[in-house]
Amino acid sequence: MRDALAQVREVLDGQLPYLPELPQRGPGADMVGRTAGLLVELPVDLQPNGWRLVDRPGLDAARTAALMREDLDELAEAFDGYTGPLKVQVAGPWTLAASLWLPRGERALVDAGACRELIDSLTEGVRLHVAAVRGLVPGAQVVLQVDEPSLTTVLAGRLPTVSGFGRLPAIDPQVAAAGLASVLAAHDGDTVIHTCSPNAPVPLLRAARPSALSLDIAQLTPRGWEGVAVALEDGLRLFAGIVPTDGSVTRAVDVADRFVDAWTRVGMPLGSLSDVVVTPACGVAGAPPQTARDLQRAAVDAAAELAERAAT
Repeated sequence: MRDALAQVREVLDGQLPYLPELPQRGPGADMVGRTAGLLVELPVDLQPNGWRLVDRPGLDAARTAALMREDLDELAEAFDGYTGPLKVQVAGPWTLAASLWLPRGERALVDAGACRELIDSLTEGVRLHVAAVRGLVPGAQVVLQVDEPSLTTVLAGRLPTVSGFGRLPAIDPQVAAAGLASVLAAHDGDTVIHTCSPNAPVPLLRAARPSALSLDIAQLTPRGWEGVAVALEDGLRLFAGIVPTDGSVTRAVDVADRFVDAWTRVGMPLGSLSDVVVTPACGVAGAPPQTARDLQRAAVDAAAELAERAAT
């Protein structure tokens, strides 16, 4: 973590640095386990099929909490004296509900009461987590990113039952938006909802009232772009995942060309390109260190290219 934070600060100085996730360190460092460790009065342990809600915390919960404490200590050292935006990420309520298991052996998503408790617990956990980051880096303007890679699957009713022979019922979009809004309300600063899944439900994400949407631009359909245009007109910002994580496009000018073509097709003015935050198309938590560095440098270069075009 110390090395990752040093590189984040070096590459993204003056941009949007963040607290990295390094899942290859083992259980409790993964996205779901890391966020489950923030839950208040909902302890978890690790089973062969994944993280499970339990009555009392054990060794798995202790290991997860220790990793987060270590990461926050390293964050405080790496960002000593820092002033500016600083992003932290958590798994969203519906990705958690799809990934955590109840004691009786089914996903938390099947139990409406369990989902409500999960949302309330996550909301309080996020509030405490942000407060901890602010205490350690007093000059930081914390940006909260809520990651929802499973949201589209949950909304479509495509999540398999424990037996694998059936599918869990779809969640009502209004319920999904309300759950997201509750978690976002835990933070009084800027908030971002991120999903890199195909057919991102942009109207639902907009209804949760984040400050910004973070999307894999290559996955957007024409209808999705229309939703993005409406969101931008409503005052939301776009975190545009335009740097391919497969390395297929690396030159900043090529990355910018592909994005600007789509941007202008939906009638967005070139001058507003300077408001776009450029990111890799999807997360780089599992990428080798050099690849992660290269992708983030490519994002910085592409952002500079967009700023130049906005100024012309």
